[in-house]
Amino acid sequence: MCETEFVREDGKIKVFLLDDHEVVRRGVHELLSGEGDIEIVGEAGSAADALVRIPATRPDVAVLDVRLPDGSGVEVCREVRSQDEHVKCLMLTSFADDEALFDAIMAGASGYVLKAIRGSELLGAVRDVAAGRSLLDPVATARVLERLRDGGGGRGGDRLANLTGQERRILDLIGEGLTNREIGERLHLAEKTIKNYVSGLLSKLGMARRSQAAAYVARLQAERRA
Repeated sequence: MCETEFVREDGKIKVFLLDDHEVVRRGVHELLSGEGDIEIVGEAGSAADALVRIPATRPDVAVLDVRLPDGSGVEVCREVRSQDEHVKCLMLTSFADDEALFDAIMAGASGYVLKAIRGSELLGAVRDVAAGRSLLDPVATARVLERLRDGGGGRGGDRLANLTGQERRILDLIGEGLTNREIGERLHLAEKTIKNYVSGLLSKLGMARRSQAAAYVARLQAERRA
């Protein structure tokens, strides 16, 4: 079943809000709930609460603040999407952070917008994400890829040859956006074992974050298609 086929019987878009700032959360709530086709089904001010409430409320769209006191909206997105791929995640942040952008992409987010966005644009973003469309800024995405290319270049290609066959398979699965748990299930290995493999391959590639490895895979795939 394609993503756009998942439609509520009442036609309303069910939305969950996660933001640790009550004033911001209340403002977004009032904006969205004023629309006849949108219903707020839950709210949270922390990552921990969101991870409990989102599965219980089963929203169509989760609007997630990126930076939280007890974690990251990106991690919430990754966990929620690993449990229910029908939940679309729209990241909302005050900062244009390239690393957070790529983390969000690899976590399965459908959109990444700044809190400076106009009210009408946020409404459009929620509706677009609910319909299965991606709102990831191609300019920002290209900028991140270019930065990683300049920082890695040919040296990354040389290091790739140092990976074992299993590490190459795990790197490809990271590129698909799979979590350690999902990779473990795919390869019939313990999650802790996968974590050790990931640490090893990141070290060989000279990278500190799995998002960098995922972006590297995406660039290689793009170059093969070119």
